[in-house]
Amino acid sequence: MQNRTAIMVQGTTSDAGKSVLVAGLCRVLARKGIKVAPFKPQNMALNSAVTQDGGEIGRAQAVQAQAANIAPTVDMNPILIKPNSDTGAQIIIQGKPYANMDACGFHQYKQLAMPYVLDSFNKLTQRFDAVVIEGAGSPAEINLRENDIANMGFAEAADIPVIIVADIDRGGVFAHLYGTLALLSPSEQQRVKGFVINRFRGDIALLEPGLEWLEQKTGKPVLGVLPYLHGLNIEAEDAIISDQPLSDNIKLKVAVPVLTRISNHTDFDALRLHPDIELRYVGKGETLDNADLIILPGSKSVRDDLDYLRQQGWDRDIYRHLRYGGKVIGICGGYQMLGQQIADPLGVEGTPGTTEGLKLLNITTELKQEKQLTQTHATLNLDGAAIAVSGYEIHVGQSQVNEHQPIILADGRPEGAISYDQQIFGSYIHGLFDAEKVLPTIVNWVNGEAIAEAGIKHKQESAIDRIADAIESHMDLTRLWTEIGHQSL
Repeated sequence: MQNRTAIMVQGTTSDAGKSVLVAGLCRVLARKGIKVAPFKPQNMALNSAVTQDGGEIGRAQAVQAQAANIAPTVDMNPILIKPNSDTGAQIIIQGKPYANMDACGFHQYKQLAMPYVLDSFNKLTQRFDAVVIEGAGSPAEINLRENDIANMGFAEAADIPVIIVADIDRGGVFAHLYGTLALLSPSEQQRVKGFVINRFRGDIALLEPGLEWLEQKTGKPVLGVLPYLHGLNIEAEDAIISDQPLSDNIKLKVAVPVLTRISNHTDFDALRLHPDIELRYVGKGETLDNADLIILPGSKSVRDDLDYLRQQGWDRDIYRHLRYGGKVIGICGGYQMLGQQIADPLGVEGTPGTTEGLKLLNITTELKQEKQLTQTHATLNLDGAAIAVSGYEIHVGQSQVNEHQPIILADGRPEGAISYDQQIFGSYIHGLFDAEKVLPTIVNWVNGEAIAEAGIKHKQESAIDRIADAIESHMDLTRLWTEIGHQSL
């Protein structure tokens, strides 16, 4: 292993628990005083984060960096794929937009991407004592194995040991693990050091015959069976999580339309996790009704998603909502939709042209070739309060505020806009709702109700610690470190 301490977590399926296990292992090692970093060679997600060096990576790697008690960098996720259609995507390389490609084009490009992946990985191994690596999807996807940079292709190129995790809550866990291993090449099978079973609930004694069978059939140890952690509040890589703890006294009802290319929906986790706020994701064929507040989310294809919004009749729902005194917020692409028009003369997000906005704010937006990627510290001025907020901006649109007053002072510059009647505001800042004082101010602005402060940071820290505690209690870490050749850990 060229004197490097590294382990790669691959999964039998998407959402098997790779991201969570990597975050937990990072926290376990950080607790030991080991300087550890997360790494994911290739990520496909519309939830992204901005690093301090002005690059863009998947949000899962930002959370994993938090678990490691370090700041995220672009080298933690050198290839980020952001779908902008059913067959096309924007490719981000080492934090910066590289090109828009269709699926076949990227499949051919992967062999050229490997040097960037190895370069970023080598930089991390030079700076950190250990690197915990996350795979993508499943290593047994036969149609994707050629020129693979995300799973076993990377593990082979970098000479990294692998553990495979499976989600028992989905059912078929032994078939998933046995079948995944069987579909790997002999050298890849040898690289697998063991299995982890995730999200188990029940009596472990009932599972033990299956564990013994799996170890006998594969010759690989089961390194741990992790329990199902109820109410685990950690940002999802891409899936929309709708579970929420609700009190008997709801103070605010929020509706968020699920656009076809909705991005950074983790913006709304702070609302979803507050017990006095009911957050409802509104899907195709549903209506934006029975809400005090409608929030338009970000979008990777804002003009197409504005057309989709109108096809669903959500524009009429929004206008009716406002006539009855409701409030509306737009974040990033949702902010652009609230304006007069969105122009894309260069075809940055698709066919060149201009789309009429909802005309609820007097702003105009033009999409530019260069993407804005910044971490932002700002002051939100709303309902007579001035609140310190921080977040990040990821957008290609530049919006001109023509009449309405800016609502935010961001790093000394005006940002966002609010309508004269104070019913509607928009901002480019992702993470706007995360600061402790923001949600009480938002609720008071909407309907005059009072709720407790509840910043999301401590919830994220608690979730990471719960994962690490479960790993330390239910995984044979001594055997894991031995299997990867580092007994001293």
